Amino acid sequence: MKQRRIVCLQRCSLGILLLLLSLTGFSQGKSVTGKVTGAADNQPLPGVTVQLKGSQTASTTDATGAYTISVPDDKAVLVFTFTGMAKQEITVGSRTAIDVALALDDESLNEVVVVGYGTVKKSDLTGAVGTVKASQLQERPAASLNQALAGRMPGVQVNTNSGRPGGQTNIRIRGFSSISATSNPLYIVDGVALPMGSQSSNSNAIDFINPSDIASVEVLKDASATAIYGARGANGVILVTTKRGSKSGGKITYDMDLSVPTIGPGRVRSLTAQEYIDVENLSYDNIKVYDPAGWAAGTYANLDPREKRKNLPKIFNADGSPKYDTDWFKEATQNKLSQNHQLGITGGNGDNSFGAYLGFRDDNGLLLNSYLKRFSGRFVFDTKIKEWLRLGGNLGYNNQEENIVDQGTGGLNSVRMITEAFSFLPVKFEDGTWGDNYLYPGAEGGSNPVHIMTDRKLLYNTQTTLGDIYVNIDLAPGLTFRSQLGVNVVTRGQREYSGRTLHNISMDQNGTTNQATRRETFWSSENYFTYKKKFAEKHDVTVLAGLSWQENNYTEFQANAQNFSTDFFQWNNLGQGSQQNPSSSLRQRFSLNSYFGRINYVFNEKYLLTFTGRADASSKFGADNKWAFFPSAAVGWRVSEEDFLKNSDLISNLKLRASVGATGNSEVAPYQSLGTLGSYTGILNNARVAGIGTGRLPNPELKWEKTTQSDIGLEIGFAQNRINIEVDAYYRKTTDMLLAAPVPTSSGYGSVFRNVGSMENKGLEIGINTVNISKKDFQWTTGFNISFNRNKVLELATPQDIFGLGGPNFTNPTNILRKGEPVGSFWGLVRLGTWQPNEAAEAAKFTSYRGGNTMLPGDIKYLDVNGDYVINDADRMILGNGNPKGWGSLFNTF
Repeated sequence: MKQRRIVCLQRCSLGILLLLLSLTGFSQGKSVTGKVTGAADNQPLPGVTVQLKGSQTASTTDATGAYTISVPDDKAVLVFTFTGMAKQEITVGSRTAIDVALALDDESLNEVVVVGYGTVKKSDLTGAVGTVKASQLQERPAASLNQALAGRMPGVQVNTNSGRPGGQTNIRIRGFSSISATSNPLYIVDGVALPMGSQSSNSNAIDFINPSDIASVEVLKDASATAIYGARGANGVILVTTKRGSKSGGKITYDMDLSVPTIGPGRVRSLTAQEYIDVENLSYDNIKVYDPAGWAAGTYANLDPREKRKNLPKIFNADGSPKYDTDWFKEATQNKLSQNHQLGITGGNGDNSFGAYLGFRDDNGLLLNSYLKRFSGRFVFDTKIKEWLRLGGNLGYNNQEENIVDQGTGGLNSVRMITEAFSFLPVKFEDGTWGDNYLYPGAEGGSNPVHIMTDRKLLYNTQTTLGDIYVNIDLAPGLTFRSQLGVNVVTRGQREYSGRTLHNISMDQNGTTNQATRRETFWSSENYFTYKKKFAEKHDVTVLAGLSWQENNYTEFQANAQNFSTDFFQWNNLGQGSQQNPSSSLRQRFSLNSYFGRINYVFNEKYLLTFTGRADASSKFGADNKWAFFPSAAVGWRVSEEDFLKNSDLISNLKLRASVGATGNSEVAPYQSLGTLGSYTGILNNARVAGIGTGRLPNPELKWEKTTQSDIGLEIGFAQNRINIEVDAYYRKTTDMLLAAPVPTSSGYGSVFRNVGSMENKGLEIGINTVNISKKDFQWTTGFNISFNRNKVLELATPQDIFGLGGPNFTNPTNILRKGEPVGSFWGLVRLGTWQPNEAAEAAKFTSYRGGNTMLPGDIKYLDVNGDYVINDADRMILGNGNPKGWGSLFNTF
């Protein structure tokens, strides 16, 4: 009996051992081997990642493209990924050898593009939308998003008004759309709309967003894409998506860039001190040649520069040679280190994630004493509370300080004086006084640029808070409700002081100072339903419906003083100025109420249809015209999905699209439809008395500007999309433009704001992207784009031209608005050269428009349009315009 039990135990132990061995063998699974090649050339691909889906198990192909990986069972899925190639997922099944051919990644078609209130695959897009990713923005570090977007996509023109750190830029999408209202695009940051250009002339809300926090930017250009924003979409829409938290565990990132500004080798060269003296002497000697009569009469006897210099021992030696030779480009610029540091801390998983981003930027500009310092912080979170409930938010804060040293245009500002300051003057004399132009008799009296940049200060300190919180609720399969509340608060302090010794700036006032505080608070509430459903495997439908409320409040206070006994206090003690000028304050408010909807329909992944509509009501317009409706429609045809082209070796993608629709522009100052009160002063009993009177006539019929746009687009890809070309042709017409229309002088007023006039833009956009080389260790891509836009004013308030609106007006108006001509046209006299010595008799027939003097050899020869031999305003004409015939860019990335 015992022997039998022992045998039984031995057999049982052997059975258990075999079972354990079999289980161990099962847990070890099996090995899978194979080779990975490129689908285009069938060449082996080394460095391909082969990963077991849902685990950390992974392998990499060798130089021959071969790999080996262990899998647990036949249900295992292998994921093959390689830069520039489309990802493939393959179920192992019973196989132990799996070869894979990877095709080029069709990113341009499969990537998800952010559009208004949602996302859509690039392949299903019917509108004209440009995209820029974070990696592209980081290729060229910039202080603002607008600067970073320069040249990145067709149809988007970036104009920089100043080269200083954070220098103001503006963006024009497909040209100008308005004259009096803004032509700035609408910016949407994480679903929150920003004010479309602050009331303060030197601020734009997007300028204070840290570009390093941005994950992607989409630019909506045609009516199909922008109509969902209705009354604010006429100038295009820029959608900014910021970086979120991590869905794959904790990460810490740190980025830094350093730079030093320098003057390029092609800069303008000014005359040296001796060269200037030689030219001045020569010009005086030429007088007796070209005006012998005046010379003989002694008219110029007291203007001899040689005699003048003898009386300036502080500047010139006894022999008339200069004591100083100053290079003002060198003296008025600096080469200081600029730095930018960005720290990101993220964590989380697919259900819950968070991110914290900190930034510090210290930009020292090329101009002396110019700088921009920015501290930024942002926290973001996304969490799934229930399977049907998601919550998230974003809170960012920026503190930015700028020293503006190039303020003022047309006058004797610092930038102008870099080229106009005399090279024979020093920055400072030995006694510590400044070497300014006005010390040289007969010169236009400006201070030197170093003096201006040192004793004239304009500091802007801006605090920006941008935040939002959202909730997503899955109400039913395919049906989602999203509610989002966003706030943007911009507080800007302006501190300005001009010293007591700045000639033609603040010397006559014995120093001037100004302080201003501006605060703009904008909030929005967006609530909308999204329903997505696929029917019968061929019909994809997405329906969007929602409503929006927005409100903007703006306040401003300014105080200024002059006549200071010392420059010590600057703006810190306005009371020290013996003359207190009148202060001012301002408050404005406006609101917007909107209802919007969109239908996207895709049939058989080939035929695309989009309908969009938005109804907006603005508090800015008349009681009977507050509401307007902005519809659009678009169609698309993915020709490459048709059977006759689907297997083409040459054309890998071909899509045709067309759209038409209307958008609006409400971005004028509030209360334009209402009559206003104005402050006036008068003299009673020899005393200045303040009073109140009517400031502006009302116009209860005031309504929106409306822009109708049509667009035809072509997208085509060759050689598995290694070459991608996108072409758009468009026509935009703006009607009911908001302009100041003249009224009879008997009314006592000059004009009233009305809907009059129209304008058109038509253009062509071409974008080409190529993948030239794509290997394991090397990739070369090229991006090229070019745009053409033609602008024309079709109608104005009256047949008369408008001069000086929004343009320089230093000595006379230099810009003109005229029917049939583009916005930005230049107005002036046509120069034909100079009168030559052999033309003295002919020159004498002409009278100068300044002073009535007859022309002499050496004077400027102008075109006499009306032939009356008098050069005056009647001879002015349109000289050209500031709109480029075309603009574009070329990017090569290695």
